[in-house]
Amino acid sequence: MSGFTLSGGLAFSGGFTFTEAPVENTAAWFGGGQYNPPGGRSTVQRITFATDTNNASVRGPLSLARGSLAAAGNTTDGWFGGGDIPGVVSTVDRITFATDTATASVRGPLSQARYMLAAAGNYTDGWFGGGQGPQSMVNRITYATDTATASVRGPLSLARYFPAATGNQTDAWFGAGQTPGPVSTVDRITYANDTATASVRGPLSSARYRLAAAGNSTDGWYTGGVGSTTVDRITYATDTATSSVRGPLSAARQYSAAAGNSTDGWFGGGYGGFSTVQRITWATDTNIASVRGPLSVSGGLMAAAGGIQ
Repeated sequence: MSGFTLSGGLAFSGGFTFTEAPVENTAAWFGGGQYNPPGGRSTVQRITFATDTNNASVRGPLSLARGSLAAAGNTTDGWFGGGDIPGVVSTVDRITFATDTATASVRGPLSQARYMLAAAGNYTDGWFGGGQGPQSMVNRITYATDTATASVRGPLSLARYFPAATGNQTDAWFGAGQTPGPVSTVDRITYANDTATASVRGPLSSARYRLAAAGNSTDGWYTGGVGSTTVDRITYATDTATSSVRGPLSAARQYSAAAGNSTDGWFGGGYGGFSTVQRITWATDTNIASVRGPLSVSGGLMAAAGGIQ
């Protein structure tokens, strides 16, 4: 029997086996962060992609106020790990998207307290890499057993903090950061052999840190950083080449967060009072990013999950 696809989104093939087609999220959740002047935040804000010119909806909160955290997720939940303010924590909060007005569920923890890290994942696991120290550690959180201590994987090719990460169903790319100076290195972690040292890829078009990243199944976009409006696109299939410069953002920003789906990425917040959300449409990524949002409050050092590919 030749294969065919049912209208309900199920792919059916010979031998009477079927797989459910990937489901995309319709919103992104931005959690935690730091006020200007400094002070931790437990707020979770939801941006609905279809109505992204409206103010973000306040959800959550996280179990404790914090900034400099990282997030990864799948189509049903997001995991927000690590962070600081007032002290460094190893806490992992799980936000179930369908009930996002409840306080986040405390899971984890990470293998050690840390902050200024980044995360990416697929449908079953999330990888949290880097951190202040600097650190090269990568922790893997398996979503089905997320009450256990995160598994230590990796490491990254060099110790770094303030990187950004994006990925697809097979790999994650951790780009840039401080070591203590800014770097342009991109590390690729292949999920199937994540105990090996990450493969050095890239680089980005310039050395930078405090940036944000989002992507789809074929490419990742790394945006902003200290004093930068640059948008770099990394095509996963050719990730040893220098990334293609795209964008730019509408203004230079740092300490922002990002999430996206198969067609667009949303980059929100930033240090210096930014409440703006910018949407980058992947198919037209050489244009200046479209200003959307805003978030309900301004500030940086937050994390975002949603729209996993």
